[in-house]
Amino acid sequence: MAERLQGIFTPNLVPMTEAGEINEAELRRYIDWLIEKGVHGLYPNGSTGEFTRFTVDERKRITEIIADQTAGRVPILAGAAEANARETIKACEYYYDLGVRAVAIVAPFYYKLSPASVYAYFREIGRNTPIDVTLYNIPMFASPIDVPTVQRLSEECEKIIAIKDSSGDLPHMIRMIQAVKPNRPEFSFLTGWDAALMPMLLIGCDGGTNATSGVVPELTRKLYELTISHNIQKAKELQYDLLKLFDVMLYSAEFPEGFRESVQLRGFSMGRGRQPLSEEQKTDLQTLSRELQCMLSAHGYTDEPIGGCPVGTDVEINTQEVTRIVSTVVSELKRRGIVD
Repeated sequence: MAERLQGIFTPNLVPMTEAGEINEAELRRYIDWLIEKGVHGLYPNGSTGEFTRFTVDERKRITEIIADQTAGRVPILAGAAEANARETIKACEYYYDLGVRAVAIVAPFYYKLSPASVYAYFREIGRNTPIDVTLYNIPMFASPIDVPTVQRLSEECEKIIAIKDSSGDLPHMIRMIQAVKPNRPEFSFLTGWDAALMPMLLIGCDGGTNATSGVVPELTRKLYELTISHNIQKAKELQYDLLKLFDVMLYSAEFPEGFRESVQLRGFSMGRGRQPLSEEQKTDLQTLSRELQCMLSAHGYTDEPIGGCPVGTDVEINTQEVTRIVSTVVSELKRRGIVD
């Protein structure tokens, strides 16, 4: 049996040339760096990797480059979502031939489908794929995958081995785990919401596909390790710290431009993404880049910008909700005798 999916899988960004094409040499350098920094796996063609802005052939090429450069050092979970089931199955076959560990497939997008249609879509894929499949629930962009659908697919399709959930909905994740684990104990649960990585791990998730791991892989892996070892206080402090950076990168610019700027600050030539930006947005990114540099320099990952960083400008966040979630989860774990 193949190794189950667990740990931090990085949804890598794609460096671009000045001509707007894939910068293969820089992508290879970026992949080596991520692996050296300790990520558990790689996740090409995800939302952070802007998969909808590349052609089918480009998505294949991105995965080819990563599979070749990785050379088996870490497993690859490749995004294989195409516009319909037939083309998605073709993608599954292609990535199977590349030797990637599994594929992640988002529920049908554009058309808002019923749970019955979502089930039928994944059943068609699950019965015809040569490669293991991870369901990808991202209800802000695609038809949601509800708990009964996940349970039914997990019981009927052996090739469906995991779910990645990017809703950030903790109760939804708990319900999925409770519904699926009794009959599929090897089924993996991954969270795509960095702001709740620690609570998600505490309630039973096996890992995450987290955009911050493409920028600060050291911090994301450390948070994972602290949490699974139940070093609660240190993990909580790191979750707060990671949340500050995540919020700035996510909400201060069009996604994923904030993440692209941050990777640029870590020493990579990222170029511009495929989405055109207005002059105002370009100016905003310059301001954001300075703020991100100050945050990264606080961890020793970059130098301070010219002129230094003003004292007391650390991003303020409301940690009340994270504190409440962590406290609730820890109390329940203590009640069950899982942690002291």
